[in-house]
Amino acid sequence: DIQNTIYDTIFEQVPFGIAVSYNCYPMKVSENKNANINAMYEKITGRKREEMIKLGWAAITHPDDLQENLDKYNQLQEGKIDSYSMQKRFIRPDGSIVWVDMTVAKLNFEGSRYNHISIVQDITERKQMEDALIESERSKAVLLSNLPGMAYRCNYDRDWTMQFVSEGCYELTGYKSGSLINNRDLSFNDLIAPEYQDILWNVWKKILIKKKPFKYEYEIVSATGQRKWVLELGQGIYDEQGTVVALEGIIIDISERKEHENKLKYISEHYELTGLYNQRYFEELLVKESKLKRCDKKAIILINLKKINSVSLTYGYNFSRRLIVELAEKLNQLNNNNIILFQISLDRFAFYIKKYKNEFELIDFCSKVFCKIKEVQILNNLGCKIGIYEIEEDNWDLESIIKNVSVAADSVNNKSIFNYCFYNDELKAKVTRENDIRDELFKEITDDNSKTIYLQYQPILNLKTGKISGFEALARFKSQKLGLVQPSEFIPIAEEMQLIVPIGLRVINKACNFIKKLETAGFDNINISVNVSVIELLRDEFIDALKTLIKNAEINAKNLGIEVTESIIMDNFEIINEKLYKLREMGIEVSIDDFGTGYSSLSRESELNVCNLKIDKYFIDKINEQNTDKIIAGDIISMAHKLGHFVVAEGVENK
Repeated sequence: DIQNTIYDTIFEQVPFGIAVSYNCYPMKVSENKNANINAMYEKITGRKREEMIKLGWAAITHPDDLQENLDKYNQLQEGKIDSYSMQKRFIRPDGSIVWVDMTVAKLNFEGSRYNHISIVQDITERKQMEDALIESERSKAVLLSNLPGMAYRCNYDRDWTMQFVSEGCYELTGYKSGSLINNRDLSFNDLIAPEYQDILWNVWKKILIKKKPFKYEYEIVSATGQRKWVLELGQGIYDEQGTVVALEGIIIDISERKEHENKLKYISEHYELTGLYNQRYFEELLVKESKLKRCDKKAIILINLKKINSVSLTYGYNFSRRLIVELAEKLNQLNNNNIILFQISLDRFAFYIKKYKNEFELIDFCSKVFCKIKEVQILNNLGCKIGIYEIEEDNWDLESIIKNVSVAADSVNNKSIFNYCFYNDELKAKVTRENDIRDELFKEITDDNSKTIYLQYQPILNLKTGKISGFEALARFKSQKLGLVQPSEFIPIAEEMQLIVPIGLRVINKACNFIKKLETAGFDNINISVNVSVIELLRDEFIDALKTLIKNAEINAKNLGIEVTESIIMDNFEIINEKLYKLREMGIEVSIDDFGTGYSSLSRESELNVCNLKIDKYFIDKINEQNTDKIIAGDIISMAHKLGHFVVAEGVENK
């Protein structure tokens, strides 16, 4: 009994499955009394003893393993073998698979053919790990075979002695992988382009100290002598002491990508028409130069060929482009180590000059430029303006440099079609003043209480009555910093800054408020006229904005006058004449200012929707001196009266 108890305890508690006299074919439990199956066997298969005896082990064995199992089982029964082992799969009731390592041995039971023992151990988890490892190796092999380059493991030495190289080595380098293993035929360092060999060693050295990943682009030389761009991604392999034992990584061919990048870089840095460096590269170069802190002299010479536009209008755009290409080739001949040519735009070139001695050397260089331009057909008759800016070591502001040299080019004396101008203190003062005017104009627009811009009213005298019939509102600019600024100075700047519209509306609003004061005081027939620029007049919103100002001021529109210069009407006749018609419909008095200076056609004058003509002061000033001007003024007055217009003479100082 004690032995039976010990046997039963061991049988049920061992950590593997045991089945004694378990037949392969279905049978009744009563027919095989020797059959015994422990709890672990039941757990592994997912079935109870009675069910397994009824089914037989063949019914729950995976079809792919059954024949091998039956063959060995039959050999055991026939006495040909005493035992056998195999790995097989059982099918559980839920259809899942369990892998087992099974050993079957013969038992000496007299009078029974079911005289064997089967011991099984669940190895499903181990099998899954094996399958995962196999799949990983397969995936790795697929990856390595399709890698656009090669994987490697190498020593950390100057030869980069290879321990392992993937098959992609041949396509990348032209050498079989075996050629590089242990430097059999050559080392990997032999493949690296000479100019990168020391660089790579130093970069790896820094990376390994910090134990960071390695990433670098460089060139190799293949077996055919072809240069290829590669990207290397790698890392160090360290032992427990932190010593580098190997390097591992991949080297990928990026030649195609690099070629594309170089093309894009070329496009971004060169002017398409001529292939010269463009403004972007010019600006990048100046930024780099500013960081070098060298003491040698540096200057920018800007060549302005604005008159090339007239060539385009006369001969066509393609013809002028061919001239520019020819000129670029000639100017490029002046390049050397200290002189670099750039093309800023179609009509502007720039030279960056270093290490010159003095201004005279720059002037001499300008003469050489003029000679090159004179060699080009047509351009020799157009001439050019050259601006010269000497860069101060403590002033590398890019925007200022380009602006200042442009100011110098625009300030060239027009006495000669080929001339130059240095950016000097006088021009610097002019630029500084313009910047101050810009600041003051901006403050005027952003501050509703600003009084920088104010109006002066010039009276208009009616010669028949001897009384004042109106005023011309003249915009004036005066600030605490700049004092009085002439309209000829601040208005072009306001137009350039796109501030002329809000400033113009503010001027008209001031005039409307003055009209309101006059009307309130009982002067309801006094007209106040305001000058309007072409920029304001061409805006779609101008008429509506004017209506709003008149409405808000609560004035009679007939007491407001709008003056436009003769030249701007002729430049945009149809559009502006329609606007003038709408103004007259509102009751506003419309005048042509500076009449006689716009080279307009007399036939067009009769079509204008205007009330008055204002004779330019130029004719009035010389009436007493030249009989011709008196005749012209008389004719203008006579013509205007015949067309039904009033006439105002500007700047009358004598009877």
